[in-house]
Amino acid sequence: MNVIWRTILVHLQARLRVRRGRTLPLDGISRLRLTTLPTDIDILRHMNNGRYLSLFDLGRWDLLVRTRLWDAMRSEGWYAVVAAETVAFRRSLQLWQRFDVESRMLGHDDRAFYLEHRAVVDGEIYARVVVRARILRRTGGTVPHDEVFAATGRPGTMPDVEPWMRDWAKASRLPSTRRPAPSVWD
Repeated sequence: MNVIWRTILVHLQARLRVRRGRTLPLDGISRLRLTTLPTDIDILRHMNNGRYLSLFDLGRWDLLVRTRLWDAMRSEGWYAVVAAETVAFRRSLQLWQRFDVESRMLGHDDRAFYLEHRAVVDGEIYARVVVRARILRRTGGTVPHDEVFAATGRPGTMPDVEPWMRDWAKASRLPSTRRPAPSVWD
């Protein structure tokens, strides 16, 4: 619930942009202008590290709606889940500081889509996250990428996923939900 009002506002603004013809291709870059609010900061008076991930979700919403992937997901009974994410911080965002959330699709492999989100101030990256996400069916199972591209159009410039992302995805993957995953500390 911590960013629900921002999520609703971003979703409505993205739908308005679509109605005005400001859609994005699947490989396009979404940009949102945000401000660090008092509810975003921690005891050290800068943006809480966990809040970055919540605000990057806003960029993902804008990207989903403006690429029309959201419409395809709703009509087909699909939903997206984050399978893994890695974040790097460079500088802190301060209270009331304006910044842009830039979001784009990086590529895909046989199991997931990869996205990048950046917190940017005056053209400088303050934080960056790489997300591995899957699109699932409400009836069960993963949606093959060919079905996603059939519903949204295949981007012409989406590159292959970089080798380090494949290694990261393999190293960070948890067992399938069909297999046990006991919590045992060494």
